[in-house]
Amino acid sequence: MSNKPLAIVFGGSRGIGAACVEALAADGYDVAFTYISKAPESSAGRAYAADIQDPASVARVFADAERDFGAKPKVVVANAGINVPPGPLAQFNPEDFRKLVEVNIVGAFNILAEAARQVQDGGAIVALTTSLVRHAVPGVGAYSASKAAVESLVRSLAKELAGRKVRVNAVAPGPVDTDLFNAGKTEEAKQRSAAMSPFNRVGKPAEIAEVVRFLVSDKASWVHGQIVQPNGGLV
Repeated sequence: MSNKPLAIVFGGSRGIGAACVEALAADGYDVAFTYISKAPESSAGRAYAADIQDPASVARVFADAERDFGAKPKVVVANAGINVPPGPLAQFNPEDFRKLVEVNIVGAFNILAEAARQVQDGGAIVALTTSLVRHAVPGVGAYSASKAAVESLVRSLAKELAGRKVRVNAVAPGPVDTDLFNAGKTEEAKQRSAAMSPFNRVGKPAEIAEVVRFLVSDKASWVHGQIVQPNGGLV
């Protein structure tokens, strides 16, 4: 049994999630994180397979982590999610939209609901969304809508868990240099994304992880029910 507090990062095998795993481990947490198909090698945390669309799979991660580390989580980060090829609503593939709903909305609901049941009193929950909820871009309405739903869940959950002193917030990045962001994009498309910030670049996963790290720390003791936007001035 460890004396360290436990953090669970859903979607922690790469990109922003992996950066969160490293940041939380550096801050003295035992870290459990989830992956989908292939277990990644990580010296910062322990990996668990999970399908966030299945509430039983999500609950099993919490149970297995408690068994392995001897404690319920002090911190839960809901980062797992997907994107699909962008497109105007008039031509958007209905099956792609259903995928967004099942993973980004239902999956987030499953994580946040179980986190609400399992997180320790005085703990912290952070969900990852997107600044594009507030910055309309043609072709990404379906993806943005799926993340807007997560923000609604976060704001309500913040009210519901306040009596247990559990702080609940969301981090809504702008474009970030991850596999998810780069998939299928031309260099021209990447440059257009970079130009959305006055700094003319996209963010780095570690820059987003620093915000998560702050929000789960005692330094953010008065930050609750907020949507924090590390986006380089996009919005």
